[in-house]
Parts: sequence; structure tokens; C-alpha cells
Amino acid sequence: MDTSSLKVLVVDDEAFVLKLTVRILSKLGYDNVVTADNGVVALGEIDNVTTPFDVIICDLNMPEMDGIAFMRHAADRNVSAGMILLSGEDERMLETARDLAAAHKLHILGVIPKPLKPDALSNLLNTFQPTAVVEKQGWHQEGISETELLDGMNSDQLHLVYQPKVNISTGEVTGVETLARWMHPEKGLLGPGAFIPLAEETGHIDQLTCAIYRKAMHQAGDWLAQGITMKISVNISVNSFTAPGFTDFLIETAQNEGMDLSNVVLEVTETQVMDNALGILETLMRLRMKRFALSIDDFGTGNASMEQLKRIPFSELKIDRAFVFGAAENAGARAILESSVTLAKSLKMDIVAEGAEGREDWDLLASLGVDTVQGFYCAKPMNNADLMSFLEDWTGPH
Repeated sequence: MDTSSLKVLVVDDEAFVLKLTVRILSKLGYDNVVTADNGVVALGEIDNVTTPFDVIICDLNMPEMDGIAFMRHAADRNVSAGMILLSGEDERMLETARDLAAAHKLHILGVIPKPLKPDALSNLLNTFQPTAVVEKQGWHQEGISETELLDGMNSDQLHLVYQPKVNISTGEVTGVETLARWMHPEKGLLGPGAFIPLAEETGHIDQLTCAIYRKAMHQAGDWLAQGITMKISVNISVNSFTAPGFTDFLIETAQNEGMDLSNVVLEVTETQVMDNALGILETLMRLRMKRFALSIDDFGTGNASMEQLKRIPFSELKIDRAFVFGAAENAGARAILESSVTLAKSLKMDIVAEGAEGREDWDLLASLGVDTVQGFYCAKPMNNADLMSFLEDWTGPH
């Protein structure tokens, strides 16, 4: 990676720390560095640049606007830079700040206690992957109206991308997760936040879910025709499971494309499932008997109990990225990661870890016995053409 081309913003109220950080960055090859002595000035720099910052290094404890408030304002501006938090606070405070940044959907690279050490900064900067930023910058966050939603579903504006899932033992790509995007004729590529909450609020989520699933199964059928067999995961809203005829739709659509139902993974989030466990249990049981795989997504972010997990016939547990990325150095995240793996093994569930962005993440997951890894360390989400090229070139993790 050409570090000289990356743009870095350093935010700290101490002049000495600013100078020290700039000096360290210069020695590491980062020459395009802008400084700000508080959060207000930093936001002004963000608002006035034509080329977005690639990395932001921010102190937490500053006058006028502290780092916590700065992160909130950065999130409101959809800042996609890799963010490093710097502070003299204790380790628990730093980890809480890191969790807060993740909750704001900021691309957090890590936290560093003061005094700043060159090796610590270098190690975090080495985890920065421009592809992660490109993926987020590649779409607009502006929402759409209900009319646009309906028009878009009827005019085929729905666009699917696929993120590879890699077997950690063999290095083989064994499946993909289907992710929805929206190709708006005027606003460009929209992320899921621009249309999925709207579909839920307006009662069109079943129609949207069916459209995504139908396109995903059709694509999987095309892969089969090319001799490519792998599992395909599709996110399903829990509300859709109670819709009349939905179960038959899932079965018939997949079978019409020639799919082995055991290669279709239906992903539902932990929070949604636990809020509706009894209401959808019969539906999930029927799907499992038809040999669909059922995955509990974003595990660790909800309030699942052992009893609830035992009752619902999940075949896969997917650990949220908040407990995977950086867990090798984060004691709290590692503890949750390890307990999640142990729980999944005790229930004989396949284990997928999402959010692996570096070799340290991969090595830790391998040592814990995770089955499958999904994250930028292996591959970003991509369209079908890029996926086909990726599969031809893939030789395993580097």
C-alpha cells in the first residue's frame, strides 16, 4: 500500500502530541497529514476537503468538543475513514469508546493509550485496508421514498453483491453471503440503510425479502449451470416467516433453480429471533426438516439464552464482527468470542465469524476452532463478475 497517497487527520488538544504524531507518521511514510487541536476544527477540516480523509487519529479528552462528541458528528457525516482513538484514560474507558465508535458504524481500527508509541500506531495503521473504505464510500446514504421503493422493486433496481465465506481449515471458499444494494437512477448506489428500514416501516418488507431471495436463488442456479456449487446465505426478516405462503415460496423458488436446499442458508438476527421465538418456531422447524440451514446472525448483540438457542433448530451461529475484529488485543471481545465458540460447539452448530480484517484475527479464530471466516481479510462484498474472477484467482489467505 502506498502510504504517501493516504490522507490523515490528527485531532488532539496538546501541541506536543500533534507534533509527535506527525513526526511518527512521517517516518512511517505518511506525508499527507492535517492537524486539528479540537473536534470543532477537525469537523471543519472534514467538511471543507474535496478528497475525504483515509485515516483519522483522535484524542478522547479535549476541551470544547471531546472525542466522544466528535465521533457522533463524524457518524452523522457518514465519515468512512479508518479511525484510531488515542487517550490517557484507562483501558476500560478506551474499550468503551471503541465500542461506541463501532455502534456509530464508524470504521474503527483500534485504540492506543497515551503516551503514543510508534510501534502501536504502526501496527494499527497496517490493518487499514482501503477496500473497507471504498465499500462504504461506494454508495450514498441518502434515503428513498416509499414511492421510489415500490418503483425500484418493480423496475429491477435491486442489486446483489456477494461476500465470500472461507473454510478456516482448508482455505477453500465454501459459500457467500448475499447483500442487497439499490441502484437508484439518480442517487447512485444505495446501502441497505437507505431502503430496508423503510420497507419494514411501510409494510413492504415481505415483498422486498422475496425479491432479494428470488434474485439470489436465480444467481445460484446460474452458478450451478457453470459447475459451481457453494452455499448461499440470504438475510431474512423474521416478520416474513409469519407471512402466508412464505415457507412454500422459499422451498419452491430454490428447487425451481435446481438448488439442494442444504446449500441455502437463511440468516436471521439474534435480537429479532429472541423477540419472536415462539411465533416462528413452527416455521423454522419445517424449514430445517426440508434441510435448509438456519443461521443466527450478529450473535452476541442480543439477549439469547441457552434455553432459547436449544429450542430453536439453528444449524449455524454467526459471531458479530464487534467480537472478532481486534479480539486478539481486546480482552473483553476475546472473552465473548471464546464463550460464543464454546456455546456453538456444545450445541453442535457450525461457527462463522464475520469481521476478520487482519492476520491476527484469522490466527485467533483458527486457534479457537471456528469453522468459517467472513471479512475484509479474505474478500470484500463484490458483484457476480468480480466474484467469478476472485474464485479463479483465490489461493487462500495471505
